[in-house]
Amino acid sequence: MNRIATVGELAASYDLVVIGAGPAGMAAATLASANGARTLLVDENPAIGGQIYRGIGTTPLKKRALLGEDYWKGERIGADFAASGASYFPGATVWQLSADLELGLSSRGRTAMIRAGHVVMATGALERPFPIKGWTLPGVMTAGAAQILLKTSGVAVSGKVVLAGCGPLLWLIAAQYLAAGKRFDAILDTTPRGNWRAAIRDLPRFLASPYLAKGLKLMAKVRREAEVITGVTALEAEGDKHLSRVRYTAGGQAHVIEADHLLLHQGVTPNINMASAAGCELAYDETQLAWKPKLDAWGATSVPGIAVAGDGAGIAGAEAAAERGRIAALGALEALGRLSAAERDRQAEPIRTVIARYDRGRAFLDKLYRPARQFRVAAEEAIACRCEEVTGGQIRKAVTTLNIAGPNQLKSFLRCGMGPCQGRLCGLTVSETIAEARGVTPEAVGYYRLRAPVKPITLAELATLERSETEIRTVARG
Repeated sequence: MNRIATVGELAASYDLVVIGAGPAGMAAATLASANGARTLLVDENPAIGGQIYRGIGTTPLKKRALLGEDYWKGERIGADFAASGASYFPGATVWQLSADLELGLSSRGRTAMIRAGHVVMATGALERPFPIKGWTLPGVMTAGAAQILLKTSGVAVSGKVVLAGCGPLLWLIAAQYLAAGKRFDAILDTTPRGNWRAAIRDLPRFLASPYLAKGLKLMAKVRREAEVITGVTALEAEGDKHLSRVRYTAGGQAHVIEADHLLLHQGVTPNINMASAAGCELAYDETQLAWKPKLDAWGATSVPGIAVAGDGAGIAGAEAAAERGRIAALGALEALGRLSAAERDRQAEPIRTVIARYDRGRAFLDKLYRPARQFRVAAEEAIACRCEEVTGGQIRKAVTTLNIAGPNQLKSFLRCGMGPCQGRLCGLTVSETIAEARGVTPEAVGYYRLRAPVKPITLAELATLERSETEIRTVARG
């Protein structure tokens, strides 16, 4: 069985530290521990699962059909990890990962520094920002947040509910809510109709992928039980102190619908903040409209000893994430001297075959559900940076009057990306809004330059760090 760790029980170093207990992280830690590596899995949540399998061992929903058969695949991954013998540190924040593989960890008000022989980041994905006017009103939330409520507490949002956006996860969340007995007043599909022209050439590969059957089943169920309005080209949330209505345009006509809750979703993007702060080189993926780390065939980044696995390396789904976690673990084991290159390659061969099956359908999904530009950039009155309450109009004004080149220069004038989220919620929006104002690509604009701490940490937590006698005497003499 794995060992539950606390700050006081952490070893000074581990062969492998895995960050994130989703499918990629659990699979990586399980395989590494089985091959004799002293492994630590660190995760912010109180229990395993990540986002897609969140609450897999603790959810109050016992009727398996509510969350769908794919969700329960997490039971096997979780059980394998529980039996792996790896150390597990839940409820812990990793706020630093340096290029020399020193990690800063905090939990329950205490902090520790440890070292790793190798690190696998399995930090997963974030929901893509959806910066429409009114999206900061109470009553507006991401569809992923609504899904977390359902998985962890068995709670569905109440009242009049509108779901809006695009992407495979939108249909999954809709199906889960309908199975739980919750009805939607409307589902507003913002998928651009022209996307089919770009996606059609990848349709044959999609037809041979595992995504087809499950996708058709989900969409058919949702369309039978809910009103789906397609071709939505404009969207706003309105209300005084709380959401009361949703204004949208479809077929060239403006419409208004009353709503107590608006659930927004337009896909997910890799969570790259920690990789960026560790100095890993990033590349812009024009197909997925997101930044992701540059990796080799084993998930290794440009920083020696640091690898990335799962959706943090590029969106591919839960099943593929677990397999990519195993690939990253094999790469780490070979680098640590636990496996020969030949044995690493032998074990990787069947894993890569499975990954290839899922990769076959990914290009079609990415092109079909590519979000419309008007929902990726911040409108004039829409909040772009929620932490600092900066609007799209303010960003455009700064670009034109101050000749702002990119998001790092913008920090000096508007503080975008300097709040508690460190750019996780606004990075793509700010880059794309600047790019639109300048008439260039997001790749030309660049992304935030990040550094530790990548998550907020208090001075009180820092004060709990153990200090050597030499350090104490040095301060005392001063």
